[in-house]
Amino acid sequence: MTDDRQLRVSKIENGTVIDHVPGGQALNVLAILDIDGTGGEVVSIGINVPSDRLGRKDVVKVEDRELSQPEVDVLSLIAPAATINIIREFDVVEKHRVERPDRVTGILQCPNQQCISTGDEPVDSEFDVLDDGVRCVYCDTITREDITAHILV
Repeated sequence: MTDDRQLRVSKIENGTVIDHVPGGQALNVLAILDIDGTGGEVVSIGINVPSDRLGRKDVVKVEDRELSQPEVDVLSLIAPAATINIIREFDVVEKHRVERPDRVTGILQCPNQQCISTGDEPVDSEFDVLDDGVRCVYCDTITREDITAHILV
């Protein structure tokens, strides 16, 4: 038996490959992209695959879809070292690392039900991005765990 340690996942013709996601976060990436299997999207995921850079990483391939900037912004909160590869006709035409914004607007809901951004006021949610989470600019509520549970996108 040979010692074959190559990841064997077929290439995609068009779409997005999200690489260098921290191990165990692929399902959260799918939640950010609002992919739950019912929409017919073709998705390949690798969970906890060996990585020289991260030790273990996840990889998510989504066929026939390119990510919007708000999706990339939320993705950067759980996978700050991720790379986004845009694939067209089986070739990588664009490759870049996610950049964590200083602030995100209108993509997360504040968990504080008393916050002005969660009521009937015409106020978009706004969060300062911290090293280990996000802080609501209106009520100062800090969210460190399960950021994906508060996604509006």
